[in-house]
Amino acid sequence: MSASRKHHLKSVMLSVARGLLETEAKEREEEKTRYMAESCPALSLPRSMQELQDLCRELHHKIDAIDEERYDLESKVNKSAKEIEDMKYKIIDLKGKFKKPALRKVRMSADQMLQALLGSKHKVSLDLRANLKQVKKEVKEEDKELRDVGDWRKNIEDKSGMDGRKKMFETES
Repeated sequence: MSASRKHHLKSVMLSVARGLLETEAKEREEEKTRYMAESCPALSLPRSMQELQDLCRELHHKIDAIDEERYDLESKVNKSAKEIEDMKYKIIDLKGKFKKPALRKVRMSADQMLQALLGSKHKVSLDLRANLKQVKKEVKEEDKELRDVGDWRKNIEDKSGMDGRKKMFETES
């Protein structure tokens, strides 16, 4: 499509849209005047004091009715807004996009942890070493022999040859 053709189509579309907007504005204005004629009839000012008081009472009743209607609509709107907010939270929960914040590591001793959990009224000190049993170390005989071996070269010389093998068998039995 050529540039001049595009330009022509664009101008035609804009003129049609302008005409539609103008007719829509006229319709809105006519609707407004029609509604005002229905809702607010021409005001006839009363001649006597009694007629004026009746007119005021009538206007007050209309104001009260309109105020009640406004309050009802406002409460409906607030209720709907709350429901929308709740649904948004449900959607976020279902999507799973809520990220839990990363917890920081806190170094606390056992006493500090108990104090944080139980409050300041409980002063409990934990001495974990006091509850442990004391165990004596048993030294195995094999470990003693391994330590008493001494110089390895001496053992090899003693056990080398037939005499060494013979001595090894004799000492075992």
